Amino acid sequence: MYTHDDNAILRAAADQTFTIEQDAFGSWLAERNEACTPPVQPTRVGVGQSNLTFEVADSAGRRWVLRRPPLGRLLASAHDVAREARILTALAPTDVPVPRIIDVRHDDDAALVLMEHVDGIVLDRTSNADLLTTEQRHSAGISLARTLTRVHAVDLAATGLIDLASHKPYAPRQVKRWTAQWQTSKTREFPLVEQLADRLLASAPAQTELTLVHGDYNLRNVITSPESGEVAAVLDWELCTLGEPLADLGCLLTYWPAPGEPTIGDLGMSTLPGFPSRDELIDEYLGITGRDRRALSYWHALGLWKLAVIAEGVLRRTIDDPRNRAAAGTPTAEVVNGLVELADEIAGAAGY
Repeated sequence: MYTHDDNAILRAAADQTFTIEQDAFGSWLAERNEACTPPVQPTRVGVGQSNLTFEVADSAGRRWVLRRPPLGRLLASAHDVAREARILTALAPTDVPVPRIIDVRHDDDAALVLMEHVDGIVLDRTSNADLLTTEQRHSAGISLARTLTRVHAVDLAATGLIDLASHKPYAPRQVKRWTAQWQTSKTREFPLVEQLADRLLASAPAQTELTLVHGDYNLRNVITSPESGEVAAVLDWELCTLGEPLADLGCLLTYWPAPGEPTIGDLGMSTLPGFPSRDELIDEYLGITGRDRRALSYWHALGLWKLAVIAEGVLRRTIDDPRNRAAAGTPTAEVVNGLVELADEIAGAAGY
């Protein structure tokens, strides 16, 4: 699966544009028995602020997706697109909908992942959500919850993912990891981040299950069918690990803000007519899995706190290299602070 070549395929210019080396890309596809009619053109897609994602189209209308880590200084173990490709390959025979991985190679000291293009719409901005009817929006939300149950039902041994990550309790691992990330990427001092981390660590619920955990599960990290509203593919497995399944549900709630709550990007679309409420998402997921909802406030608070740390990292990477800036812009310190304060409020109300 891995090849090495000194000739860079994807090149980044100082003006934040990216170009493809035509001959190198064509040769790569030929090696993988993929038809390609040059010239090809990369287009930065999505509002993702972590790994860089491009849609590559040839002159015959064929399309692929190319993914690589962000430019500049990277945190240890972060942005591992080759690991992400391993996960997608392992999930291919399961009932979790994922894009097919074509190949992984190293390009100018960075991994490049080439995968199939899945038709559909990514609901990463309000203008895309406006393309759906209220019925389709409702179906999209319910399908999101149902698909998450399939992620958590993956047979770890059968897929070879049993050794993907530690089997130690998930919550302490997450708090320790993201506290370290905060210390490395923070752009200023904000003591509440560390104070809340201490409380979350002390209040971590006992773990009784070990499942696959997506780690960043939300509406903009899936491809939705515009006809049915069903999830056509689950994307962005960079933060995937093994651990507590309810952490993913807490993450989904984090990215499903109520009116007036702080969030990043254009995620307030969950308040548009038709999209299910948080309670509907919870009821759909728990009705299928039978899991207990009593610890959900903890996982919701942890999800918000983690999102704040991620947003701070995005801010740091954009400061380090403006070419990492996504179409949605860059989170501000005020947005990060608001997420931490909301996490603190939810944790405090639940007694954590």
